[in-house]
Amino acid sequence: MALQAGDKAPDFKLFSSELEEVALSDFKGQKVVVHFFPMAFTGTCTEQLCTMRDSFGYYEGLNAKVVALSVDSPFTLAKFKEEQSYQFPLLSDFNKETSQAYGAYYDEFVFNLKGVAKRAAFVVDEEGNISYAEVLENAGDLPDFNAIKQAVEA
Repeated sequence: MALQAGDKAPDFKLFSSELEEVALSDFKGQKVVVHFFPMAFTGTCTEQLCTMRDSFGYYEGLNAKVVALSVDSPFTLAKFKEEQSYQFPLLSDFNKETSQAYGAYYDEFVFNLKGVAKRAAFVVDEEGNISYAEVLENAGDLPDFNAIKQAVEA
């Protein structure tokens, strides 16, 4: 079951595209926008993260951090980050534990691929509680970026 606004955000510790461990708890005292995306180098995923890339200054100006997670390896994410010039950490949920904890997980995806992150967005407040939650069933849909901004501003 997907998490909802008001729920405590499950902590995670994942390897980034720079092969460094990043934990949600590292950002205590700051708002964090957590994006889940199915797979690097695909059209809608690139659009989702490029929208965040292009809005990065806005979030930085509000002292909000942005992270993005997929089940891709850190090595794949490093190449994706390099090619798209993302300024925020891309985190590898290769073992699929975080995607499952957030309810952003397909047991079965396209092409009979098993265990892929759903497209989702969460805003975690300074105390580690979820203030915005959106999990999309259709991987071709994008999150509501205006709602995400409103949650960060609140």
